[in-house]
Amino acid sequence: MVESMEDSDTVVVRFEASRGWVSLRLRDLWAYRELLYFLVWRDVKVRYKQTVIGAAWTILQPLLTMLMFTVIFGHLVKVPSEGLPYPIFAYTALLPWSYFSAAMARSSNSLLGDAPLIEKVYFPRLILPLSGVVSPLVDFFVSFLILVGMILWYRITPSWSVLTLPLFLLLALLTALAVSLWLSPLNVWYRDIGYTIPFLIQIWMYASPVVYPVSLVPERWRPLYSLNPIVGVIEGFRWALLGKATSAMWVWGMSTLMVLTLLAGGLAFFKRMERTFADVV
Repeated sequence: MVESMEDSDTVVVRFEASRGWVSLRLRDLWAYRELLYFLVWRDVKVRYKQTVIGAAWTILQPLLTMLMFTVIFGHLVKVPSEGLPYPIFAYTALLPWSYFSAAMARSSNSLLGDAPLIEKVYFPRLILPLSGVVSPLVDFFVSFLILVGMILWYRITPSWSVLTLPLFLLLALLTALAVSLWLSPLNVWYRDIGYTIPFLIQIWMYASPVVYPVSLVPERWRPLYSLNPIVGVIEGFRWALLGKATSAMWVWGMSTLMVLTLLAGGLAFFKRMERTFADVV
């Protein structure tokens, strides 16, 4: 909340933390959209500053991971891939997963990373985790070019379902934002959270259908398994691009419902904790 008092000589502007759990002040986010653009562009430039091969790292990381998974899980373990070549089966899942994991990691550490900015000036603090989930989209679109090449190489013809791909990408963004809205305030108060995030991401990947199909999960456990919000994203990508998914619509629905629940609770929790950030960081 902003209040101003003006007399003949001076103008005094007073900032107060908003009260209530659901005072999101979305109008402030729009007013500070240029700051969001600056933070996203800064993150992209810093990530590739003074690198030898620059943005090629964006392609090499998922590509090398896909090759490793193909050798280990595709050839040695012989994990089923729903009748698809294992490289494209794995890469189609790695693409949204790589975005999600990068977005969650950056967004969860965004408040601590920009602590000097929080201490000095007023702006909607929600911009910080939001910028953390927007900046990895640049990497996603660069890596997506490899997937297009693989689809052409394996002569896979996408159906009309490819038009739903932006919806699943939006769901991935909301999933990363929802999780970070819980983790970023906790990371301010308890610095141990920052050390557990890489471990959480590693465990979460193997709890998601990245290297294996959902069909390997016993049917009686699939309702519980689908509460993992990233399951709907990965299965959605495979269905939209390759026409393959072992999950029914209700699995996507449960994952989406879980994302929206986490997002609503995360927004309320973040706004509740927001007034303490400047004192703690």
